[in-house]
Amino acid sequence: MMIKNIDHIGIAVKSLDEALPLYTETLNLKLEGIETVESQGVKVAFILAGNTRLELLEALSPASPIAKFMEKRGEGIHHVALGVDDIEDRIKEIKEAGLRMIDDSSRKGAHNADVAFVHPKSTSGVLYELCEQALSKEEQK
Repeated sequence: MMIKNIDHIGIAVKSLDEALPLYTETLNLKLEGIETVESQGVKVAFILAGNTRLELLEALSPASPIAKFMEKRGEGIHHVALGVDDIEDRIKEIKEAGLRMIDDSSRKGAHNADVAFVHPKSTSGVLYELCEQALSKEEQK
């Protein structure tokens, strides 16, 4: 299986408005943008941190997976996203290796990336996200 990089680290927060000053003012990191991902029930802020991103995740409702995560564990690191190509092949390889997937096929995530999660019970308690970034218009040519 080919892992290209750590694409981002997801961090659950109660409020983007309250959390962002720590990253943008205190740590002087660059806010790349904020978007809502209705399908996952989150509002997301991307922070550039060197050669990776931090993805701050705010729940849109109490039914959101992020809200449920914070009920159990509070704010903090939610997942580590691994950059991959050919995500469907990576999912197949992971399942063949005996790991449990939360997603049996990819779905759309933030930035229109294809994503799928590996169950943390298969990975020593760490929630991993496979993330295949959408190609820019220039890359598609």
